[in-house]
Amino acid sequence: MKKNTQRNSVLRFKQHKTSFTFLVSFVGETEEKMTTTSEISLQEEYVTDAVDHRGLAARRSNTGRWRAALFIIGVEVAERFAYYGIGSNLISYLTGPLGESTAVAAANVNAWSGIATLLPVLGAFVADAFLGRYRTIIISSLIYVLGLAFLTLSAFLIPNNTEVTSSPSSFLNALFFFSLYLVAIGQSGHKPCVQAFGADQFDEKDSQEKSDRSSFFNWWYLSLSAGICFAILVVVYIQEEFSWAFGFGISCVFMVISLVLFVLGRRIYRYSKRRHEEEINPFTRIGRVFFVALKNQRLSSSDLCKVELEANTSPEKQSFLNKALLVPNDSSQGENASKSSDVEDATALIRLIPVWFTTLAYAIPYAQYMTFFTKQGVTMDRTILPGVKIPPASLQVFIGISIVLFVPIYDRVFVPIARLITKEPCGITTLKRIGTGIVLSTITMVIAALVEFKRLETAKEHGLIDQPEATLPMSIWWLIPQYLLLGLADVYTLVGMQEFFYSQVPTELRSIGLALYLSALGVGSLLSSLLISLIDLATGGDAGNSWFNSNLNRAHLDYFYWLLAIVSAVGFFTFLFISKSYIYRRVDRV
Repeated sequence: MKKNTQRNSVLRFKQHKTSFTFLVSFVGETEEKMTTTSEISLQEEYVTDAVDHRGLAARRSNTGRWRAALFIIGVEVAERFAYYGIGSNLISYLTGPLGESTAVAAANVNAWSGIATLLPVLGAFVADAFLGRYRTIIISSLIYVLGLAFLTLSAFLIPNNTEVTSSPSSFLNALFFFSLYLVAIGQSGHKPCVQAFGADQFDEKDSQEKSDRSSFFNWWYLSLSAGICFAILVVVYIQEEFSWAFGFGISCVFMVISLVLFVLGRRIYRYSKRRHEEEINPFTRIGRVFFVALKNQRLSSSDLCKVELEANTSPEKQSFLNKALLVPNDSSQGENASKSSDVEDATALIRLIPVWFTTLAYAIPYAQYMTFFTKQGVTMDRTILPGVKIPPASLQVFIGISIVLFVPIYDRVFVPIARLITKEPCGITTLKRIGTGIVLSTITMVIAALVEFKRLETAKEHGLIDQPEATLPMSIWWLIPQYLLLGLADVYTLVGMQEFFYSQVPTELRSIGLALYLSALGVGSLLSSLLISLIDLATGGDAGNSWFNSNLNRAHLDYFYWLLAIVSAVGFFTFLFISKSYIYRRVDRV
C-alpha cells in the first residue's frame, strides 16, 4: 500500500509538471503572437522612415499622404505663378524698356532660364547634405521674395515703354539683372526641394501610397500648369497694358503667399529622419566608392581579396566600381572596402548620365516657347474681339491648357488601359514615357517651321518685308498647334523625367534627382543661347541675313526650327539605343 501511495504521488507530480510545461509553452506562444501582432500594428500605424514636426515617429493617420501633398502643391502653384509672371514675357521687357535686340534678348532669356534651372543642383546638394528640405525651402523662399522685391523696384525706376527710345542707365540695368539672378538663386533651393518634399509624403514601402506617389507627379504637373496659365493670362496682360512694375509686384505677392502656405502645413508634413552623427554623409560614402575603385583599379586580381560575396554575384560584375568591394591582400580585412549597397548607389548614378545627356534633345527645342514663339506672335494679327488684342506671350497659356486637359486622360484612361496590356504598374515605364515626349517635340518643331514659312510668305505677298512694325494679315491662332503639341510633349517627357530621376537615385539624394531633371532643361537653355549667338554671328547679325534679324520678316526662324527638329530626331534615336540597355534600380522599379 505504501508502494501504491508513492506511485500515485509520482504520477500526480508528472501530471502537474506536464500541465506546467504546457502552461509555460502556451504563455510563450501567446506572448510571441502578441509581439508579432504588436509589431505589425506598429508598422501599419507608423511610417518607419519619417517623423512628424515634433521629431516623433510619423503616424499614417494624421501625417503625409494627399492632405499634406495638397498643401505642397498649393505652394508650387503660387511659386510657378510668380516665376512665370516674370519669365513668360521677359523677352518683351528686354526688347522694350531695356532696348535690346531680338538676338541679344533671346540669348539673355535663355541664359537666365538655363542658370535658373542649373542652380537647383547646388540647392539640392545643400538640402541633402546639410540643411534638409524643409529648412532649405524656407531660406530659399526668403531669397526669392527679396529678388522679386528688387525686380519690382528696378521696373518702377525704368520708364514703362514698349518701344525703345533710350536705354536705361548702367545702374538700373545692373539692378535689374542682379534682381533677376537673385530670383534664380532663390529658385535653386525651392524648386527641387518642394517637389521632393511633396513626394516624401507618400511611403514607398506601402503599396497604396507608392501608387499614389506615381499619381502625385501627374497631378503636381497639372496643378502647376494651371498656376502658369493664370500667370500668363493675368500678369502678362497687366504688364503689357498697365505697368511692368505692377506686374512684377503681383509675382512678389504670390511668392509671399507661397511661403505662408508652406509654413501653415508644417504640422501635417512627414519629415525625413535626420542623419545621426555617426552616419556617413551620402555624398561622402558614394564618393568613397569611386575613390576605392580607382585605387584598386591599378592592382591585379592576384593582389586583391574578396570582402563581399556581391562582388562576384552582381549583375554588373564587369563594372569597375565592383572593385570597391575588394581590398589589397596586404591590408587588414575590410579596411578599404565599400559596402555593396554603396556600390549599387554609385552604379545607379553612373547609369543616369547617358540618359541625362539624351534628354537634352528635348530641352533645346523646349527653350524656344518663351522667346521666338512670342516674337513671332508680335508680328501677327492678335485681334480676338473688335478692339481687343491678345498679348503674344499669352498664347503660352495653351501649353497649360493642353496639360490640364491631357493629364486626367493620361492618368485615368491611358494608364489603366496600358496597364492591362503591358502589366506595368504605371502603364508604361518612365523611359518609354520620356521617349514618346521627345518624338512629340520633334513634330512640334516641324510644325513650327511650316507655320513660320507661311508667315514669311505672307509678308512677301503683301510687301511688308521691310515694315517690321506692320501687322501681317495672318491670325496669331496659327501658332496654337505648336503650343498645344508642346504641352502634350510636356505631359510625357517632363513628368516622366521628374518621376524617373526621383526614383532612380538613392533615397537620401532625391532632391538631387529632381535637380538633375531641372539641370537638363537648364543646360538645354544654355545650349540654345550658345547656338543662337553662333548662328547670329555666322549669318551676319542685323546687318546681314541673320536667322534672328530684329526684323523678323527678314529673319529665318524656319531654318532654325528645322535644325532643332533634326537635333531632336537624332537625340531620340540615341535615347532609344541607350534606354534599351538601362537597368532600373531594384528597390524603385517603376
